[in-house]
Amino acid sequence: MTGITLRHAADRGRTRFDWLDGRHSFSFGRYIDRDWMGFGPLRVINDDRVAPGGGFATHPHADMEIITYVISGSLAHKDSMGNGSTIRAGGLQRMTAGTGVEHSEFNPSDTEPVRLLQIWIHPERKGLEPGYEERADAMGGRTGELVPLVTQDGRDGSLRLHQDASILGATLEGGQSVTHTPAGDRQSWVQVVRGDVTINGIEAGEGDGVAAEAGVPLEISAEASGEVLVFDLA
Repeated sequence: MTGITLRHAADRGRTRFDWLDGRHSFSFGRYIDRDWMGFGPLRVINDDRVAPGGGFATHPHADMEIITYVISGSLAHKDSMGNGSTIRAGGLQRMTAGTGVEHSEFNPSDTEPVRLLQIWIHPERKGLEPGYEERADAMGGRTGELVPLVTQDGRDGSLRLHQDASILGATLEGGQSVTHTPAGDRQSWVQVVRGDVTINGIEAGEGDGVAAEAGVPLEISAEASGEVLVFDLA
């Protein structure tokens, strides 16, 4: 369909260690694809699976909005702002790196892997004061609707993002559908988190992404079940 591009999960970049299996929708680290350097202010979507006891040692970030969504398992977080917590399945975290922060992320379980999406979005400006927010059960058990998860204005209890962008989530049961109608100057990205969905007649499965040009309305449906994140981007 005009204005729609499907990014197949199998075509993503990959980083693999004994403790990490990471898939990159956009160029990241040693994976460089000039056709997929980001999408508007959206810079990174990493679909990471971390083995029990594994994790990312303390490392620095600056001038980036970093959102972590835990899909299954749990993730222990510590940072130089003094935050320390364990984010469990369904939990969401936003860290403003701003002028500079250091953090670590580990799987605290001895037996269960953790799967998470790590998302980077360029901030509205450089030099922001570092900040942190988290929310347990970000979807709130709601199905068949688009739920604001991260927004510029923090509406409906969403985490606050320092950028003119929103992340909406939808969990769909069999036969349910949602519609996203962006403003004429706004583009969209849909990331399939779990299951299988149809987006404007295009079949998309777990890990697939769909890029939509500015102003293209999206109808997302599931015959069985599925979960998606929808990015509304300036």
